[in-house]
Amino acid sequence: MKKLAVIIFLDAFALMLLGLIIVMSASSTYSEFKFDSLFHLFNSHLFKVIFGIILMTGFSFIPYEIYKDFSKPMMLGITVILAVTLFVAPDIKGAGRWINLGFFSFQPADVAKLILLIHLSVLLEAKKEIIGNFKEGFFYLFLWVIIISALILIQPNVSNGILLIVVSLAMLYVGGAKLKHIFTSAFACLVAGAIAAMLMPHSRVRILTFLSSAQHGGSPNIQVKQALLGLGSGGFFGVGMGHSLQSNLFLPEAYGDFIFAILGEELGFIGSVIVLFGFLILFIAGIIIAKKAKDTFGQLLAFGITFSIIIYTFVNVAVSTGLVPTTGLPLPFISYGGTSLTFLCISVGILVNIALANSIQQNSANQASPEVKRA
Repeated sequence: MKKLAVIIFLDAFALMLLGLIIVMSASSTYSEFKFDSLFHLFNSHLFKVIFGIILMTGFSFIPYEIYKDFSKPMMLGITVILAVTLFVAPDIKGAGRWINLGFFSFQPADVAKLILLIHLSVLLEAKKEIIGNFKEGFFYLFLWVIIISALILIQPNVSNGILLIVVSLAMLYVGGAKLKHIFTSAFACLVAGAIAAMLMPHSRVRILTFLSSAQHGGSPNIQVKQALLGLGSGGFFGVGMGHSLQSNLFLPEAYGDFIFAILGEELGFIGSVIVLFGFLILFIAGIIIAKKAKDTFGQLLAFGITFSIIIYTFVNVAVSTGLVPTTGLPLPFISYGGTSLTFLCISVGILVNIALANSIQQNSANQASPEVKRA
C-alpha cells in the first residue's frame, strides 16, 4: 500500500508539473493581450500549484478517520453556502458560481463535491445493513445527493450537478445499494436534469447546437472547432512545446476547459496517450487502495475520490473532441485552476493517507501474527 501511495502522489505531482508547462504555453498570448505580461496567468497558476502540493502533502499525514466526526457539520455548512451562493454570487457568463471574499474567491461546488463524498462514505458505513431498504436506507442517503446536486445545478452549473449524481450513484452501488434503486434514481435524475437543462438558456443552446452538429455534421461551436483543429494539427508527435497556434487567441479558454486541445497540439497523439495513461495509472492505483482498505469508510472514500477524478477527466477530453456537449469542467491537475485544483489536491492527499494508514495496519498485523502462532 505504501508503494501505491507513492505512485498516487508522484503521478499527481507529475501531471501538475506538466500542467504548469501547458498553462504557460496556452495562456501567454492572452496574458500579454489582457494584462500586458506574458507570465500573469502562469504566475497565478504557479502559486496555486505550489499551494496545492503543500495541501496534498499535509493531508497525506492527517488520519482520514477524523473526517467521520465532522462530516455532518461540514455537510450542513456547505448546504448553507451553496444556498447563499444563489443570492450573493456575481453573474458571470450566465452563471453565479463563485463567492468573493475580497482577498480570495472560491467555487462552492468544488468544496461540496469532496464533502459529499466524505458524508456518503460515513452514511454507507453506518447504514450498510439497511442500504437495500429503499425508504430507510437508500433514500435517506440519496436525499443528500439530490439536495447538493440541485443547489449546484440551479446556479446554473449543470455539468457539475450531473456528474456529482453519477459519482454518488456509483458509490451507492459499491456500498451495496440495489441495482433497481440505482437505475430508478438515475432515470429520474436524467429526466429532471434534462428538463432543467432545457429550461436554462445557457445549457439549452449548448445541447441544441450539439444535437444539430451531430445530425447535420460540423462542430457544435467555435471552441470545439478550434480544439479539433489543434488536435488534428498536432499529428502523431506534436508541433513541440510552446509552438501551439491555437493558443494565439484562436481557441477560447485555451488554458482552462480546453487545455487538452493545446496539449494534443503540442505533444501530439503519442503525448496525449501518455498523459491519459498517467490518469489511468492513478485510477488503477486508487481502485487497488480502495479494495485493500481495511474499513468500509476508507474503501468507499478512496473509491469516490478515484472515480470522480477519472470521470471528470473523461468528460473534459470528450468535450475537447466533440463527443459530448460543451461543459465548464477543467482537466484535473492540468487546467488553469483555483478551487478545483485546491480541493483536488486535498482529495489526493486523503487518498494517499488511506493507503499509508492501511499499510501501517497491515505491517502491524504481519508483525503480530508470528507471536500469535507461537502462543
